[in-house]
Amino acid sequence: MFRSLPTATRTLILVTLGAWLLELAVPSLMLGLFALWPLQSRHFFPWQLLTYGFLHDPRGPGHLFFNMFALFMFGAPLERYWGARRLVVFYLVCVLAAGLTQLAVQMAGGVQEETIGASGGVFGVLLAFAWYFPRQRLFVIPIPVPIPAWLMVSAYGVLELFLGVTGRQQGVAHFAHLGGMLGGALCILYWRARRRFAD
Repeated sequence: MFRSLPTATRTLILVTLGAWLLELAVPSLMLGLFALWPLQSRHFFPWQLLTYGFLHDPRGPGHLFFNMFALFMFGAPLERYWGARRLVVFYLVCVLAAGLTQLAVQMAGGVQEETIGASGGVFGVLLAFAWYFPRQRLFVIPIPVPIPAWLMVSAYGVLELFLGVTGRQQGVAHFAHLGGMLGGALCILYWRARRRFAD
């Protein structure tokens, strides 16, 4: 099944898995250089705005598994629809937008913790899937009936906003997830506008 995945989706998953294995081997080096550190930290480097999206908690595979499973499920149909190059560009734009959002939130709140995870890119992919396949029905645990993609993604967005504003789930970059979705929406709108002007 994995071999049947389109090239870009498979490559993104493999690169992320490889980065996680490196974290297991040299966690201090990987997190120190490639996690996203606050702007006011002496550990911040510009490349971290992309590299953090390929790192996950080395203490357990749960975060990695759920992000890569979502990329597996929703990245593949988008790649077949868009092509490999556009999927990679879109994914990286979402990771970048999520990282910039997280830096802004950290600066406003005076947070000094590093950020890791592909969730910003994955949330952007979720938004794009709902945008292009809004009526595709999905099973979401624990809901016993399938729901359309647009409803699932809208509910996720509202939930992330609620959790981010209320601070009820500490240690999760909810605004970064929303930033990934916003970056994805702006990217799609830009592509549409460019195509319209080209015509």
